[in-house]
Amino acid sequence: MSDFSCVITAGGENGGSEGPDALRASVASVLGQSLRGSEAVVVLAARADGPTRTAARALADSSPDRVRLIHPDPAARTTGALRNAGLDAATGRYVLVLTPGERLHRHACRNLWQAGERSRADLVAGRWSRTTEEGGKQQEPPWQGELYARSRTVARFADAPQLVVRDALVTGFCLRREAARRHGLRYEEDLAHGEILFGPLAAAAVGRIALVRRLIVTGRAVPDRARDLAALVEAHRRVAATLDAHGLPALREERERAFVRDHLVPLARSFPRLPAARRARVAATAVRVLTAPVPQELPPLERVAATLLARGDAEGVLTAAYALSRPATVCAPVTVATGEGGRVEWDDHCPVDVTELGHQYRVFGGARLMNRLTRCTADEGRLLLLEGRLVLPPHLAPDAPFTATLEFRARGGARAVAFPVDDVRRDGNGVTWGARADVTRLLRPVGVRDTAWDARLIVEAGGVRSVSDLFGPQDLVEGTAVRFAARPRLGQLAGDTWEPYITLKDHLALRLTARRRPARATRRLVRYATHFRPARKAKLLARALRKRLDRYRSRSFKATTYNTWLTRLPVRRGSVVFESHMGRCYGDSPRALHEEIRRQGLKLRSTWSYDTSPAGFPDDARLVRRWSWRYLWALARAEFWVDNQGFPQHLRKPARTTYLQTWHGSAYKRMGFDETRVRLQNAPQRERLQQAVHRFDHFLVRSEHDVATLARAYRLPEDRLLRTGYPRNDALVAERTRTESEGRLPRPPLAGALGIDDHKKVVLYAPTFRGGPAAGGKQARRRLLLDVREFAERFGDSYTLLVRAHYLEAARLPLCPPGTVIDVSRHHDVSELLALADVLVTDYSSIMFDFALLDRPVLLYAPDLDTYAAERGSYFDLREKAPGPVTATQDELFEQLAELKKSDIRHASHRAAFAAEFGSYDRGDAARQVVAAVFSRQGASRITDHHDRGAGR
Repeated sequence: MSDFSCVITAGGENGGSEGPDALRASVASVLGQSLRGSEAVVVLAARADGPTRTAARALADSSPDRVRLIHPDPAARTTGALRNAGLDAATGRYVLVLTPGERLHRHACRNLWQAGERSRADLVAGRWSRTTEEGGKQQEPPWQGELYARSRTVARFADAPQLVVRDALVTGFCLRREAARRHGLRYEEDLAHGEILFGPLAAAAVGRIALVRRLIVTGRAVPDRARDLAALVEAHRRVAATLDAHGLPALREERERAFVRDHLVPLARSFPRLPAARRARVAATAVRVLTAPVPQELPPLERVAATLLARGDAEGVLTAAYALSRPATVCAPVTVATGEGGRVEWDDHCPVDVTELGHQYRVFGGARLMNRLTRCTADEGRLLLLEGRLVLPPHLAPDAPFTATLEFRARGGARAVAFPVDDVRRDGNGVTWGARADVTRLLRPVGVRDTAWDARLIVEAGGVRSVSDLFGPQDLVEGTAVRFAARPRLGQLAGDTWEPYITLKDHLALRLTARRRPARATRRLVRYATHFRPARKAKLLARALRKRLDRYRSRSFKATTYNTWLTRLPVRRGSVVFESHMGRCYGDSPRALHEEIRRQGLKLRSTWSYDTSPAGFPDDARLVRRWSWRYLWALARAEFWVDNQGFPQHLRKPARTTYLQTWHGSAYKRMGFDETRVRLQNAPQRERLQQAVHRFDHFLVRSEHDVATLARAYRLPEDRLLRTGYPRNDALVAERTRTESEGRLPRPPLAGALGIDDHKKVVLYAPTFRGGPAAGGKQARRRLLLDVREFAERFGDSYTLLVRAHYLEAARLPLCPPGTVIDVSRHHDVSELLALADVLVTDYSSIMFDFALLDRPVLLYAPDLDTYAAERGSYFDLREKAPGPVTATQDELFEQLAELKKSDIRHASHRAAFAAEFGSYDRGDAARQVVAAVFSRQGASRITDHHDRGAGR
């Protein structure tokens, strides 16, 4: 008896697209297992084609001890019947079923076997990936991340609901063979996608279930939902009935929502790629099989797509497909109700509430409008005839008459050719247009690098322009043989024919092709010249040269050069390099010190580093891009380094340079060597951190709390601490003094720049950093815990919400009524935002320590406080010392905001104690003290200030 029997079927009636190559790949993955006691049980249907039968016999003959060929009863024709025959023939302690084409990871059987033996579970499941339709890459379903976050064992399937809510058990799991026979587990032989039902049935029947975080199966095919819609719906219904039978209606409701998102929404997304006839057949099938109501808890566009699909509206589903891929585009003539609340519906025929899309706040010229191409033909054999309809809801329509221009723009270039549109007319809730373009005469490409031209329509009314691409399904152009002669500037040998086509992004474009013999011969010659051996060698040489140049531009090479050579350069007296938040902004304490130096008239040469763009940085300073050669040169020769985060760890500080670390906030969460993440690092990693911290010559603290936490966590000696407070907080102390004597009005100039009404109070929402930056140094876009749309609905008349994401992240904000929600994440100086705000909403961000100096209300919205404190660690109990109420739910937060005056009175003493404990050294003169202690005391030279602005390379 083997340890593992892997059943692989071939030739079933409803098995999908199978073949000998898929069978060989699956069997080869079984034979390549690190657990040698695994066998492949190949169940060959009587109806299997010749190549598949030949491949199966060859596999069995090549490994007779590990590949068994099973010939079931000829009556077993479906895939379910073949799988049952495989289960009967299996002899292994565990049995696993693969569809041809699915491949086991090399250690899959070993990982499953070990988990089963260790946990004594009857079912062991792991992760699997599917082959994407575009590019053939492997991709795991996103919901697997939570299900298999860690290896664990559950007593029953309801303890891991995603096993049955999603199609988690279609592959990648094994059963103890004895348990399968004891419970009589069989595949439904009349069901095309029986694996969808078999997994939940097995999970419900067995007891203990082990979940393995390892990848088990790759290469699962994406189901053809257009072809198998009826079968998928039937399998889903039987799983739902199983959940009802076990008294789990809540899981059934979750599965209903998951089925829409996992199958119906992807089906709707595929509509632009389907021919019109097939779209109609799918819609007709959907009317027949989709009888259950569409779940209301779905996002609006998914609910629209599912509703239209259930109604059999093929054209409506096509429109919804465009909207799903372009949520910010107005794809349907939405109707805005005039009653209370201003409900927005998809259209008159599909009254689904889409208010949260924010289309009611868009205006003509600022809104992206769907422009559906309805006709693309040749007129008189030489003109391109295009007709279409631009969606224009009544609330977006201007009163002025419309004019339109058809434009073709070279892809990746600036060249554009415009054609007049003579037929433009308003048509109910849209604009119908038609144009004839003489592309042969007027569209003259060079013929190299400008062979693709994208079409777009420019509609103008009352001096306002609206630009839209021309969208259409793939079959609108395919097979129509619409072609026009082309006249490239390089001559007919560069190309001779214009062909319209629909791109992968579903919009119309023209491409220059070669259809006649001279142009085809030229292209073949060019291809040969660029692909024969000397050309290939030249390409390899050019690639090697680019790699060498990239190495010279790499940070590792720059760091080595800097540490070896540049640090030997003499220090330039009076030069200062400022950096704030790794060059992402001009703000914080480095900015306050820079402005204090200017105010005192110290003749210091200031250099500021920027990360991506120099916009917003001071004009009277030299600007260098972070990690550029100019940046490294400035650091090597600077007398002073000033920053609040940390200059690159790999760069050594020159011996005669003074490093002032202003830091970026007091600590609630554990930092430095107190972090669990750092304690778990290896010795070289911890040593690098220690060396980076040892570069600090001065470290600013604003209270004894900083001394006990930050200074200790980074192992800073006492003589490096400056008890001055943070220079950035001088402005807050001054603002509090001003408001106590003069009142809140007039507001700072920033209020007018942001368009905030004087009668509205300002709430600043500034959550903490919750993860690492995105790949490539880009900001990670994250969904906020606070529902800003609901805030706007409830408090938009009296409050304006300013959203300040962490500088390493970017917030995803929905469209809200004007003046209710403003994204200020890119504003350089957060102190200006604090001075403007009447209320602060945050979670664990150090911004609460600064805002407490203003003696204004602080609301803490921390739904995951206990989890966060346990995982990250904290220096004190936030509920005990908080400067304001700590809320765990959004309803609690909104209740506190609605009763703000009462809450403010209750927590005034807590806020005063908080400010006294954590900001005792913030007295309003920190910048002056630091300049006197670091710069003036060391005699900054009074030299002529020459500023050399320029971006580093």
